[in-house]
Formats: sequence, structure tokens, C-alpha cells
Amino acid sequence: MEHLTEGGRSVDRTDDITMKRNILQETMNFTAALAYGMEQTMGLGAHGMARVGGMKLGVQFAAQAKKTTNVRDALEEVRRILHENNCRWDFSILEPQGEAKKRLKAEPGALDVFLVFRDCMIRQSLFCFGHQQKGSLCRMMYGFFSGAIESITGKKAELEVLHAGQNACLKRLRIRG
Repeated sequence: MEHLTEGGRSVDRTDDITMKRNILQETMNFTAALAYGMEQTMGLGAHGMARVGGMKLGVQFAAQAKKTTNVRDALEEVRRILHENNCRWDFSILEPQGEAKKRLKAEPGALDVFLVFRDCMIRQSLFCFGHQQKGSLCRMMYGFFSGAIESITGKKAELEVLHAGQNACLKRLRIRG
């Protein structure tokens, strides 16, 4: 265990991280409740509103990011931005093989990158609150990734869910231009 000193007293770093994670989780549960209420009131319009808000946030977070047209480098830049802003979305590139590769062929003029999201604050919050996936909070995350990638690459980007699961989600990042 790592010990720090704050104001002359010893602080256990593990307890500090646990406390911060608990505060974040409570905030995310509150956000899930707000999303539920918004969806009940606005219907499907809540999805679009959350996506637009997420895109703006992604563009803002990526405003000072290193610009690149290389998709792998752009994804690493998004990972760095998330980490610097204390956001934990553990994602990795999935490269389909065999029959799956044939079925998941990109449309002409587009590049498709398949991403697996494992540790997702939004998915965990939705489970804690008892709300379904693929709703407005997930749309906000799609918007965030699209906005950040567009800001970094200068190309149109769209993130969509192919599979939403309890332990991981599979998403397609489609980049055009």
C-alpha cells in the first residue's frame, strides 16, 4: 500500500482511490437516474440530445490533442485524453478473422474499426441503477468518441453498438473521408 502525507497526516492511497471511485459511482448512478427520467419524458429525442452533448464534449476534450489521420494513433490519443480527464473506458481494437471478417465488411469509402469496451463507467452505472443499455447515456458515449475522433483526424466518424453485454460491448467506429 502506498502512503501519502497530507497536512501532516498519513493517507492510505488505496483508501483515497476507493473513496474517489465511490464518489464517481454515486455521481454516475445519479446520471443514470437523470437519463431514465429524460428518456421517459422525451422519448427517443433524448438519444439525439445526449449524442449531440457527447459530441461537443469529445470535441472540447480533443481540442488540444495531437492531430493525426492514423486511426490507431487517434485511438491512442483518445485513450490519453480519457485518462487525463479521469475517465475509465477500457477499450481495445478487435480484428475479426475468417468468416466474421467477411460478414463485417466496410461500406465503400469508409474504414471500419471494431472496438471492444470492457470497463465502462456508463455500463456499470446502468446496471447499478437497473436501466437498459443502448439508451441516452450510451448515445452520449458514442457522441463523445465520434466528436473526439473527428477533432483528431479531421474525418467524419460514427460509433455504433453491435453488441451490448454485461461484461463488454462491441462497437464499430466508422470513419469516412
